[in-house]
Amino acid sequence: MNELEQLRLLHPGWRDVVEVIIVAFALYRVLRLFRGTRTLQIVSGLGILLVVYIASWFLKLEMISYLLGFVFQYGAIAMLVVFAPELRAALAHLGQARFARMFQQMQQREVAEEICEAVERLSRSGIGAIVAIEHEVSLDGYAESGSRMDAKVSADLLTTIFTPYSPLHDGAVIIRGDTIIAAGCILPLSQKTLTDRALGTRHRAALGLTDETDAVVLVVSEERSTVSIAERGRLWRDLTPTQVRDVLAGRAPVRASVESAGVSS
Repeated sequence: MNELEQLRLLHPGWRDVVEVIIVAFALYRVLRLFRGTRTLQIVSGLGILLVVYIASWFLKLEMISYLLGFVFQYGAIAMLVVFAPELRAALAHLGQARFARMFQQMQQREVAEEICEAVERLSRSGIGAIVAIEHEVSLDGYAESGSRMDAKVSADLLTTIFTPYSPLHDGAVIIRGDTIIAAGCILPLSQKTLTDRALGTRHRAALGLTDETDAVVLVVSEERSTVSIAERGRLWRDLTPTQVRDVLAGRAPVRASVESAGVSS
């Protein structure tokens, strides 16, 4: 490093400030993308391995340094595969213009109204249902387990899909934007212990998906005719139609029981 570069480090210019702001903003957006998913746990694990690698390098622990260096060298390719859905979501996020986001918000409100109406009908009829709404993390892998669709979201269609004895009523519906992309899908079951026996397989599946992704999952209980919503590993229970709209709009319901004390790892 020459004297000019040393002087630049001691007296940073406006370009350095701009670079720091850009990098900090990029890291912030990446962390927001990973928040509430298992991806953040993987990133935390990699951070721990990096700390161990640096410590072993300083302490001259050659075998540990060699093994971790080997992991980092070939693990980068594996990470591209593991984080492929998140990377696609991040690139799509960059391509969204402000006017497109405004249009998307209007579209989301319309979709939320259709979903709320369908959920209200199903709960009144005592028909069980589970609806997963995709956010930034792709649900394509889960959609493959069901029957592919390409239909605009409507209360009538959702109610028809979950009608008893219909071919697709026993699985989950996956929604992307204003489109139903799959129905009859199998979702991963949560490994947490549910202390409330009133919570069945649908609730466990809803929690399981939100443990792994940032999706919002609505559940209509067939036994109790109540509506619950799972988001980021938490389960909002016994919601009214107004509270369902609040959750879909990104607002937590003011008075609703949350299955957090009854869930343990």
